[in-house]
Amino acid sequence: MPVGNHLPHGETAHGGPLKRELGERHIRLMALGACIGVGLFLGSAKAIEMAGPAIMLSYILGGLAILVIMRALGEMAVHNPVAGSFSRYAQDYLGPLAGFLTGWNYWFLWLVTCVAEITAVAVYMGVWFPDVPRWIWALAALISMGSINLIAVKAFGEFEFWFALIKIVTIIAMVIGGVGVIAFGFGNDGVALGISNLWAHGGFMPNGVTGVLMSLQMVMFAYLGVEMIGLTAGEAKNPQKTIPNAIGSVFWRILLFYVGALFVILSIYPWNEIGTQGSPFVMTFERLGIKTAAGIINFVVITAALSSCNGGIFSTGRMLYSLAQNGQAPAGFAKTSNGVPRRALLLSIFALLIGVLLNYLVPEKVFVWVTSIATFGAIWTWVMILLAQLKFRKGLSASERAGLKYKMWLYPVSSYCALAFLVLVVGLMAYFPDTRVALYVGPVFLVLLTVLFYVFKLQPTGESQGAVRSVS
Repeated sequence: MPVGNHLPHGETAHGGPLKRELGERHIRLMALGACIGVGLFLGSAKAIEMAGPAIMLSYILGGLAILVIMRALGEMAVHNPVAGSFSRYAQDYLGPLAGFLTGWNYWFLWLVTCVAEITAVAVYMGVWFPDVPRWIWALAALISMGSINLIAVKAFGEFEFWFALIKIVTIIAMVIGGVGVIAFGFGNDGVALGISNLWAHGGFMPNGVTGVLMSLQMVMFAYLGVEMIGLTAGEAKNPQKTIPNAIGSVFWRILLFYVGALFVILSIYPWNEIGTQGSPFVMTFERLGIKTAAGIINFVVITAALSSCNGGIFSTGRMLYSLAQNGQAPAGFAKTSNGVPRRALLLSIFALLIGVLLNYLVPEKVFVWVTSIATFGAIWTWVMILLAQLKFRKGLSASERAGLKYKMWLYPVSSYCALAFLVLVVGLMAYFPDTRVALYVGPVFLVLLTVLFYVFKLQPTGESQGAVRSVS
């Protein structure tokens, strides 16, 4: 991993600035799209099996923790909107090693997540084209999403806007249709179904508190990607306005899209029958008499996977660009072309090609173990955001604290509560055998990065060290 701390003579450390071409509508919809992944459409059945109707409590609890984490990130992002976001803040407030670990950990986290999403595209295209080899669809998904990212950040923003809109419209349609079934008897011969299914099959919490706790790991993994809003700060047209607006509405979107959708599904179907007949979303649309429901949801799931892959390539490229600026990745990755860090993006795309190949060569279980790094990596990222914000706030004078344009609520109690919640989730991962492997793999990966940091003396370059300045 040869890393140069200095760029060739005549080039700036930044290698050309990123362009601020992401508007408010792009970032609002990206924030939504990041929250709504393939997991909501297909993975919700497994979480419901664990907690029953009380899964809604799990999503609310997780949503509150994410709200605090995003508020902490927003406070720093509005004060200093930079491309590396939480990696840069970890470096400035917690030290060079913390920034290095957070940046490379996040880069790898999204690589394994993108491989999963590309594979999902291949699997669901196979529903319509069973005779076409799956690797062709995986490759097509990677090339198309990679190309969009390489063109310009505005192209990325536009595609992500429409991808997110498709998911949002689908969920809103399902919620409205589901309310029609519950309250007015649509698709049920005019007999209102009511909400008795929420407690009629063993109670609202059929598996007790244990069931709710077991589901928290899956719930928190579903929220992976929401922190991407922070990475857009370096390319937002007006970060002081767009970032707070996007973050401020995260919790309400979670309530509508996760809790609202699950409320409808669990009211219409007994919780212990969900998952036995495919996606809960397909079942609900079919209940409304939409015979092509499976095809519609298949299309939406493909869109959701492409959206996540698109966002993942964006995230890996920006994180590698930021690491290169700090002298913690090869200097060439700090160069931009037309405001796009194309070299950084191309490395990520190439790494994903290897990932797609490995996904077809290695056994399924090994792949599941690799993706467990993503779960651990997400929690590491969120912990670093909270710790950096605590240190950031402590370093401000009284007048600087008063002048913050976007503040954390109930500081510092809220930050400590969110940290305690994340520690609880890690403890639960250690307690349950299925997820325990993440706690073997994740820390080993961080130790490997730490060794590389000291062996190659990857201290940030002088220009990137020092206190973060506010942006007027």
